[in-house]
Amino acid sequence: MRRKPFLLLMIGLALAASAQAQWKWKDAKGNVQYSDRPPPVGTPDKDILLRPPSASRIVGVVPAGQSASAASAPAPRPVASAPNPDAARQKQEQERDAAKQKEEERRVAEQRRENCARAQGNLRDLQSGIRITRTNEQGERIFMDDVQRQAEVERARQLITSECR
Repeated sequence: MRRKPFLLLMIGLALAASAQAQWKWKDAKGNVQYSDRPPPVGTPDKDILLRPPSASRIVGVVPAGQSASAASAPAPRPVASAPNPDAARQKQEQERDAAKQKEEERRVAEQRRENCARAQGNLRDLQSGIRITRTNEQGERIFMDDVQRQAEVERARQLITSECR
């Protein structure tokens, strides 16, 4: 079965998605900090070096002990931040990553089609009743018995189920 490349692709996509949600800022001592969470309250806007794309929305949070009606007050307008000088480069990288991802998805789909066709051909051969031989470790030809044939039929059906969607 060829599930390993598919799983690796899914894990890579999950990691890539989480890597884009990064914050970068200078703390009070001037050290550069990285996190998937926003900088501490009170960090000056000029010290925030990188925001994730989804950070432009302001979400109202009701502090403990405060009524929900206080939270329904209009949210403050977001402060416009200076344009990111690396925005063009980041956009190019995102487009390149999207193209790579699309090519990988195309390659995986093609591999699945090939696996599907091969498994269907094997199943036809196994169900046709012809005698099937294998070569053992010593290079001798041995005939497949009924138990082995049935095990191969089940294996081919499992491959068809997983690869022929």
